[in-house]
Amino acid sequence: MNTWRIYQGDGRPHDGIHRLPPPPNWRSFDGGPPLPTPPDRSIGARRRLGVNAASAAARQGVIDMVNAALYLRRPLLVTGKPGVGKSSLAYQVAHELRLGPVLNWPISSRSTLRDGLYEYDPIGRLRDENIRQSAAGRRRQAAPDDESAIGDYLTLGPLGTALLPFERPRVLLVDEIDKSDVDLPNDLLNVLEDGEYQITELRRLAGRQPEVEVQTCDQDGRTTVRDGRVQCLAFPFIVLTSNDEREFPPAFLRRCLRVTLAEPDAAQLSAMIAAHLGDDAAARARDLIEEFVARRTGSGSFATDQLLSAVYLRYSSADPDRDSDMLAAVSEHVLRDLNAPGPA
Repeated sequence: MNTWRIYQGDGRPHDGIHRLPPPPNWRSFDGGPPLPTPPDRSIGARRRLGVNAASAAARQGVIDMVNAALYLRRPLLVTGKPGVGKSSLAYQVAHELRLGPVLNWPISSRSTLRDGLYEYDPIGRLRDENIRQSAAGRRRQAAPDDESAIGDYLTLGPLGTALLPFERPRVLLVDEIDKSDVDLPNDLLNVLEDGEYQITELRRLAGRQPEVEVQTCDQDGRTTVRDGRVQCLAFPFIVLTSNDEREFPPAFLRRCLRVTLAEPDAAQLSAMIAAHLGDDAAARARDLIEEFVARRTGSGSFATDQLLSAVYLRYSSADPDRDSDMLAAVSEHVLRDLNAPGPA
């Protein structure tokens, strides 16, 4: 095992995160008390990586940039064509380093910083208070500053949860940030630099109710927020993906490390198929892999999951010899140029 590389990129889970040295003083955070890493009960990693994640190894340049981001406690901006595995990188790191379930923040043109940090439902709170008062036979209107059970109506978002003071860094996937409104990358600057944020609704109560239990976006997750402030202990490993469809402001880029994922070669495609469908499927799909690589090097647009779908369909029949012509035709349609019209 390489002594500098914490993340080896071979898909084999280990506890090497303990070898990560303390951060540089300009990236040190003192949130607490420390929280344990929640168990990963989701199927997200298995869906993304397959049943045998060790089959698909990452490239050395990518591995080194992942480790640099871990050492420097900086976000990693991952660019590349659609379907090359940008989002899967977050799941690979979480799986190998045993960092718990990936926190996923899918970005759209309507996404705001507040969406990533937390969600507060004052209308639901007021409605439930009115129902409770009505059931108790009271007729007065609920006071808007009623402090009871505010945590039941406040849920930390993916970014907000990732910045809780976990002992181990959590993995946060900010997917397709290039789709965001023009202001979001700049809005993220202070949060990514300081590793903390405030919850306005709880800050107002800090003098009377310094500790409030709120929900997190982990499955059945709850945590206590003190004085309306959240600060990380271990800065999360943040993967921001981009299809390279826009430019980002220099101040944002300065706070990130960057890596570009190339399209997987034939060996990597074979490993991906083996991870999802087994070694036998990968061996039988050798010709299909070569055909896919040849198409991809020409004109047109193709994505890796097209190949996975075609291989699955090609060998999905209980009697592949009898259905070979039909399955070949269906696979051909699946492997069409993404910009071409569908079959009639």
